[in-house]
Amino acid sequence: MIETDVLIVGSGPAGSTAALALSSYGIRNMVVTKYRWLSDTPRAHITNQRAMEIFRDLGVEEEAKTKAVPQALMGNSVFCTALAGEELGRLRSWGTHPSRKADYDLASPTEICDLPQNFLEPILLGNAAARGSRLRFDTEYLGHAQDADGVTATVRDRLSGEAYEIRAKYLIGADGGRSKVAEDVGLPMEGKMGVAGSMNIVFEADLSRYVAHRPSVLYWVVREGADVGGIGMGLVRMVRPWNEWLIVWGYDIAGPPPDVTDQMAIDVVHSLVGDPSIEVKIKSYSLWTVNNMFAKKIMRGRVFCMGDAIHRHPPSNGLGSNTSVQDAYNLAWKLAAVVRGQADPSLLQSYEDERAPIARQIVERANKSISQFGPIFEALGLAEARTGAEMLAKLAARKEATEAGAGRRERLCAAIELKNYEFNAHGVELNQRYVSEAVVPDGTPEPDWRRDPELYHQPTTRPGAKLPHVWLERAGRQISSLDVVGAGRFTLLTGIGGEAWVAAAQAAAAETGVEIAAQVIGPGQALHDLFGDWARLRETEETGAVLVRPDGYVAFRAPRAAADAAAQLSAALRRILGRACAEPASAAA
Repeated sequence: MIETDVLIVGSGPAGSTAALALSSYGIRNMVVTKYRWLSDTPRAHITNQRAMEIFRDLGVEEEAKTKAVPQALMGNSVFCTALAGEELGRLRSWGTHPSRKADYDLASPTEICDLPQNFLEPILLGNAAARGSRLRFDTEYLGHAQDADGVTATVRDRLSGEAYEIRAKYLIGADGGRSKVAEDVGLPMEGKMGVAGSMNIVFEADLSRYVAHRPSVLYWVVREGADVGGIGMGLVRMVRPWNEWLIVWGYDIAGPPPDVTDQMAIDVVHSLVGDPSIEVKIKSYSLWTVNNMFAKKIMRGRVFCMGDAIHRHPPSNGLGSNTSVQDAYNLAWKLAAVVRGQADPSLLQSYEDERAPIARQIVERANKSISQFGPIFEALGLAEARTGAEMLAKLAARKEATEAGAGRRERLCAAIELKNYEFNAHGVELNQRYVSEAVVPDGTPEPDWRRDPELYHQPTTRPGAKLPHVWLERAGRQISSLDVVGAGRFTLLTGIGGEAWVAAAQAAAAETGVEIAAQVIGPGQALHDLFGDWARLRETEETGAVLVRPDGYVAFRAPRAAADAAAQLSAALRRILGRACAEPASAAA
């Protein structure tokens, strides 16, 4: 029998990130996938700042950037009748509007980018393998049995047909939207699968004449049938500028699925591009359904599910792979602490407590974004159009020098502006808050930021929030506060006069066996807050303390110096690790 600490079923963004993080933390792990290789289509692609921060901590950010289309080329979400047709309007997207670019720059040391899944997965899994992960392709998960000490999974080699067992302490189900692992453990689901029909067509064509002057990853097309199924409108999506593309076109799920052929795919491409003369090379096509389902529970005993297995939704808002990466990052450090014996297994419950609400949030947000295409059709009067000729007449009506024409133009501008909630939802991406036993509340309320929490990032050091990014100085070089934390360890941040917290961190580390890196920020210290940004954002006195988990989330904070700093920090760390009822190691000895 093969043995490992953690068995991961699935090699997508969730499974690959889990493997990379666990190997980076020195935990034995094995990945099995029934497929011959990794993703062969560029399905997920928008890669937000939080995912890039995780890649930064795991040491693969620079490699990811070499394969990504940068933020500067992502910005013009175009609404048109065809790429070669009439343009109806644009929205500066993904933080590229000058007023929003500052928000994104202030929020993170990383940039949002476009990194297709078939480029991302080899980076993640390749680095995982280099650091010790064991990979088994053509290996199908068949089932598992749990006991008090671990999980025994049965898998089948799809080349030889041989079935065999793998013994692990823990099992991760990262096996996609029709997860067998989730089914086997009976995770309770809410929502519905198959709410709309859609097709992807991946093709090559030189479209630079239609797009280079308005660079974007998404070109939305209003044509007859554009409101049937799909993700709200016809879509021509850039994969590689400006000669590789993916079209998303809907179909009526109430009827039989279409029989897609090369010729049909070419016809759809010509229709949405609006130029039947362009040369098209079809690379692939596939049918899929829009889903609206999330898991209310995401773990059972020693089995944990993540990624599309627990949040099944359309690609709207670009939340899929990003959320999957964050699921894995949240769980990996906890598994590492438990496997090493540093934390009680009860710590693992915090994975469900923290990530299950996020699964629900992003499923609801993505499906809501589809419905928010409706106001565009309504503003143009297309809801009443029954034929292509009627649609053209309605589109022409918005140009009229009449009160009705002016009203249509005004409503169209407002409808396009509403799509900020899909294409500039910075708060959805970065404002995730955790409530669990792995976070020690300090009794303070969530700050009132007076800005829409879906659109705008709201940095805070309140326990349960991601540590804010600020630029600090170390040894003459600029460094992000996010570069000070992570690397699989806890970090305590304090200032001049907070020496008691440094001593407390050293004592707590010795007591628990958990590494805590204590960092003092201030003039004459290793870290200097030259811009004063940390002083403005830390929300504690200079002598206070902020304890940050290995995943960059604030676990505990103290407003000021305290005579009982050692007792406070020790109690907080033992609670976080699930050891609150255990005697300190030094006392037990």
